[in-house]
Amino acid sequence: MEKLVGRITHFFNKISVAVVKLTDDELKVGDTIHIKGKITDFTQPVASMQIEHQSLEKAKKGDEVGMKVDSPVHENDEVYKVIE
Repeated sequence: MEKLVGRITHFFNKISVAVVKLTDDELKVGDTIHIKGKITDFTQPVASMQIEHQSLEKAKKGDEVGMKVDSPVHENDEVYKVIE
């Protein structure tokens, strides 16, 4: 099962970092996310997150966080939290 938690607002290609705006729920390091868009579709664990270059373990609804991604993503791709 999956729950929509946010959207990609920006992607830094050179460093493979996505900016995710959390719109629905919180996200923690260790959660598994599924990023899905027109041409994007992959699942990965959240290894780390940052806000303004400060690492955090948990982000809440309304936060914009940066995180490393395994594949390129695009603006408006949807981010789902995988619920076991």
